[in-house]
Amino acid sequence: MVDRCLQLLMFGLLCSAAHGMTLFDDQQKKVELAKPAQRIVSLLPSLTETVCALGQCAKLVGVDRYSNWPESVKSLPRMGGGIDPNIESIVAQKPDLVLLAGSTRGIERLQSLGITVLSLEPRTHADVKRVVLTIAQALGLTLTEGERVWRDIDAGVETAVQSLSAQARLQRVYFEVSPTPYGASESSFIGETLLRMGVGNILPAALGPFPQINPEFVVRAQPDVILAGDSSRQSLLQRPGWPQLRAVRQERLCVFPQDQADVVVRAGPRMAEGARLMAQCLNRTARAAS
Repeated sequence: MVDRCLQLLMFGLLCSAAHGMTLFDDQQKKVELAKPAQRIVSLLPSLTETVCALGQCAKLVGVDRYSNWPESVKSLPRMGGGIDPNIESIVAQKPDLVLLAGSTRGIERLQSLGITVLSLEPRTHADVKRVVLTIAQALGLTLTEGERVWRDIDAGVETAVQSLSAQARLQRVYFEVSPTPYGASESSFIGETLLRMGVGNILPAALGPFPQINPEFVVRAQPDVILAGDSSRQSLLQRPGWPQLRAVRQERLCVFPQDQADVVVRAGPRMAEGARLMAQCLNRTARAAS
């Protein structure tokens, strides 16, 4: 039992006992559960998707307004979002566990009402693995079941990596996660996938996973390819100097429609699908440049 606990704690997970379990959130704060969670509210799409990837969708009793996969979660009650969670609606569902990001407002309010909160916000590949294993344990699943889901994700990413042509690997990219604009640096899960592909990223790890950037930075960096969601489509060409970017002039742009954008910017079970979409884009832009 001791060896098993040490193995779990290496991943910031929990050690189970007959009377319950202790988990650790992103801030390494202890979260006590008397028993495996049965009624879950999730306020972050990637966490919603993780619960379902573990085969436990039926335990969700409410989700945030952005959770839209798998199809079954679309019929669940909506509980607002990270900046405006509907506390009354959450309480009304009588959850025994609320999954949310550390930046979600109202955490203290929920805790004061006696609701157990687990703060998890994956930003890197290691984070995704840790979150999958933590949620698996919170659901009463074995470590092996959680590891199986992670292995499938990681294997899918590797398949996408291997699909990239040698020419595609020579490109330097800028990946925009929102039109504010925020980008994905080398230290984000998106950046880590690009690094595995051997593709250059104009945003260094030192900027943090998802830095807000000055549009002039991109002009100076002159990426070969720009990847962005559909929400960025209009603003891209309105930024000073951007119509003259090499990637724009040569039409080496990958603008993902909303359903695909949801996939590529969420650090969770569909990370392999996101990697496949990026690989398809990069192979296409490489062919266009030849």
